[in-house]
Amino acid sequence: MSWNPALDPHCPTGDDVDAIDTVIIPRARDLGGFKVRRALPAPKRQMVGPFIFFDQMGPAEFLPTKGLDVRPHPHIGLATISYLFRGRMHHRDSLGTDAWIEPGAVNWMVAGHGITHSERTDDATQTDPMPFFGIQTWVALPKDHEDRAPDFEHAPASALPFMEGEGKEVRLILGSAWGETAPVKTASEMFYADAVLEPGAQIPLPEDHEDRGVYVVSGAVEIAGETYEAGQMMVFRPGDRVSLKAGGQGARVMLLGGETLEGPRYIWWNFVASSKERIEEAKEAWRREDWADGRFHLPPGDDAEFIPLPDR
Repeated sequence: MSWNPALDPHCPTGDDVDAIDTVIIPRARDLGGFKVRRALPAPKRQMVGPFIFFDQMGPAEFLPTKGLDVRPHPHIGLATISYLFRGRMHHRDSLGTDAWIEPGAVNWMVAGHGITHSERTDDATQTDPMPFFGIQTWVALPKDHEDRAPDFEHAPASALPFMEGEGKEVRLILGSAWGETAPVKTASEMFYADAVLEPGAQIPLPEDHEDRGVYVVSGAVEIAGETYEAGQMMVFRPGDRVSLKAGGQGARVMLLGGETLEGPRYIWWNFVASSKERIEEAKEAWRREDWADGRFHLPPGDDAEFIPLPDR
């Protein structure tokens, strides 16, 4: 086992505690009719495996021309995935990618040394209100991938492993679990899955991953006799056998985890790095605004504006 992100290295083991290491209640923010709940990073837990950022976006309903409008901004040291349950989102990046993120699909953007992208719901053909609901996640890269070239990979929902039976439907988004492997290539061992459970249905957590967590999107689940409602994330002790049981209304959960990294990561704005020096270098590169010859470039087709470097 490598670095363990639990805060207390002297926590009891064996029969002295139950299988749940940490319960996270996400912080909620209202962005003008659009609610975001942030589960990671949390005061008691920075990461679950390599997952360092976890936001529930919505549910919301956007009026035509009044949806997401996130201007071009930079990333380093991470990979992103915005997984949608409803709605769609327009992604453009400095590699020249111009793609729509749609429900059930994977758009895997690896920042590495540096990438710039924008996220908008700018479909000019949209004339009716659009529902929008999903999860945005960042995965921190191992040290030997932090300076790699940026990359983007798309996998439609039809290409992802889909398992169903015994009252559950499970789509494997990233990594390996339950004998299946998702098509997108990741830099470290992990798993990330979307599971819809009928009332009373059960699902075991994969036992072959070092770090594991569950986020309840809707409904409720029971674990070892305790009930956990929508909007909670539970992180489990390594090695324990854990099974979830859906409550009387069923549940939708995101299951995630994997190999822990070599150590903690620094987070500043949209940058993730293993050292403060890497953060400072990225800050200075974005501050220069040298889009032609510098470290960062603006997305082709969306280069008329950008988010300036924050003061904080």
